[in-house]
Amino acid sequence: MATIKDVAKLAGVALSTASYALNGDSKVSAKTKAKVLEAARELNYRKNGFAMDLKRSRTNTIALILTDLSGPYYSELIRSVQDVALTNGYDLIACSSMGGRDSTAVRFLREKRVDGAIVLAHNIHDDILMESAGTRFPIIVMDRQLSGDHLVSVLVDGEQGGYLATRRLIRGGHESIAYISGPANSYDNALRYQGYLRAMREAGLEEKSKWRLNGNFVREGGFSATKTMIMQGELPSAVFYGNDEMAIGGLKAFADSGISVPQDISVIGFDDIQLSEYVRPQLTTIRQPKHEAGSLAGHLLFQMLNGERVNPSYTLTIDLVERESVRPL
Repeated sequence: MATIKDVAKLAGVALSTASYALNGDSKVSAKTKAKVLEAARELNYRKNGFAMDLKRSRTNTIALILTDLSGPYYSELIRSVQDVALTNGYDLIACSSMGGRDSTAVRFLREKRVDGAIVLAHNIHDDILMESAGTRFPIIVMDRQLSGDHLVSVLVDGEQGGYLATRRLIRGGHESIAYISGPANSYDNALRYQGYLRAMREAGLEEKSKWRLNGNFVREGGFSATKTMIMQGELPSAVFYGNDEMAIGGLKAFADSGISVPQDISVIGFDDIQLSEYVRPQLTTIRQPKHEAGSLAGHLLFQMLNGERVNPSYTLTIDLVERESVRPL
């Protein structure tokens, strides 16, 4: 089936221009719009829900689309968005993006079964978001920088967070530092990894490829990646986990192997989920404003639904939270 990328290519226009034309945006000239529509007809391109979107009344419902509905980070995000939705007299539907292009989440976007959406899901491709967003269907994206008249990005400064976490370890005298990463296609993970690399370069340190392991942002992945690292024999003096879930899995792997944290190895995480205070040792981490990010995304979506203008992008700051899992060499 033809995609909006195919339409843009045949019409000889940018992806964003094709999206605007298909959504009837007035900023596209009549000539360009006709060219895009002709390309869409030639390719038999079908934009589900487009005609319906121009006619329908509001459903008083918004969608929150997440990679996964489980886990403490997502739970807090759901609560914060739901609070804003209820305050505005709306219902919230939270759904998983599992299944990619064939998922229920993508159908919500393409068929516009709700009035707008907040998306934190790395497997929902940019072209789907671009073709779905419109005057009557605003979208807030929380995990990537994406520009468009009806698309707004809410970001956390993950690069600075990765930098602060790694600098904290380096200041403690650590020179061999591993980074356990999240999914390769995650925008958040890429930023945290860039911050890690920046701090390492500034200190004249190099990452070792044998410690470049993936934990997929889940506790079991952190446990498995740490076990693999332990089995290789040589350990770094510190590990920066791309999120707290993986770090908590890593703490268990170290404990199972008789390796003491922080006496034998230091550990730092990212997110500051509630559980990070209750594990032993308590987890040193980077706090990102989960509740604030969800609330901001919700408020921005309702401003757009009310026809108000908002900025195209917002970036929230982070903080280092010192606890017990890091100590100087």
